[in-house]
Amino acid sequence: MVIRRTTIRAHGGEAALERAILQATRRELERAQAHLLLLGRKTAQEKVAAFLLAHAETQDEGRPVELPMGRQDIADYLGLTIETVSRMLTQLQAQEIVEFPSARRFRVRRWERLEELAD
Repeated sequence: MVIRRTTIRAHGGEAALERAILQATRRELERAQAHLLLLGRKTAQEKVAAFLLAHAETQDEGRPVELPMGRQDIADYLGLTIETVSRMLTQLQAQEIVEFPSARRFRVRRWERLEELAD
């Protein structure tokens, strides 16, 4: 999305614009830091659980969550192989932590357990 700076200044002033930019930058840096920690310090199961939890938190509890990417892209994002991602998803489903009604949709069945694994 593109918005002219003059339009933003007219509605909120320069200070409001600077605060918004600073907040957006801070959020993005926090997200990048969390992703680096995920890549460097977590096991494969913890990585997959954290990925699923991050996407499930944006949805209403109990509703199916659409995965934004396929298993190969998830593997690349998490620094894993597609086989490892598939194995971890199968394990989470076998433990009844999540269920997959289709390849790109899942539902969290045990939130507390998923949160424990993601930490």
